[in-house]
Amino acid sequence: MTGRLAAVLWDMDGTLLDSEKLWDIAVRELAVELGGVMTDELRHALIGASGPNALRIVFNGLGADPTPRALAEAADFLEWRVGRLMTGPIPWRPGAADALASVRSAGVSTALVTNTVRSLTEFGLDTIGRHHFDVSVCGDEVPEGKPAPDPYLRAAELLGVDPRHCVAVEDSPTGARAAAAAGCAVIVVPCEIPVPAGPGRMLRDSLVGLTVDHLHEALLLNY
Repeated sequence: MTGRLAAVLWDMDGTLLDSEKLWDIAVRELAVELGGVMTDELRHALIGASGPNALRIVFNGLGADPTPRALAEAADFLEWRVGRLMTGPIPWRPGAADALASVRSAGVSTALVTNTVRSLTEFGLDTIGRHHFDVSVCGDEVPEGKPAPDPYLRAAELLGVDPRHCVAVEDSPTGARAAAAAGCAVIVVPCEIPVPAGPGRMLRDSLVGLTVDHLHEALLLNY
């Protein structure tokens, strides 16, 4: 059964990097720009969402008029603001660096799979290190971002593997749903909000001590 593990597909924000806190600053500032206030409930609804979905949630939650121009300006603001916040090293999530290195040293194929757009993902890769991944897939490179399965299906396609033989590592309900919809087993390490248990999901408190054996165990939950 252990031979079925073909690849590990890593989420970025909130999973490998503690970057959700940077997004928190930016989306709260955006709410002010739109004349509203970002409640915690609204903020939590954004975690793990793709860019277009996040903007729809923000505009609906604030009662702002989602005209094409307003949405484009909001997207530009977030990309600019988060880009400035991501300049320089970004803190890792606990255990993430060691877990990533351990999987890589075991010779398992890896991909970075994020809803974040490519321009901002490159800042994250500056901290993580591009050598840790065979491929990376960003939210603006697929037809639909998470919770749709598109990012994970694209990563598996680029790696030439069956997604059912992959383990995704996620921190949010949105990301976990996307990975499961693609057929992947999922290791979930919640960051900002709780993630419910579900079929094919292994929940952990952190990535500290994660080994390849745990990946095999997670994969077995998917069969």
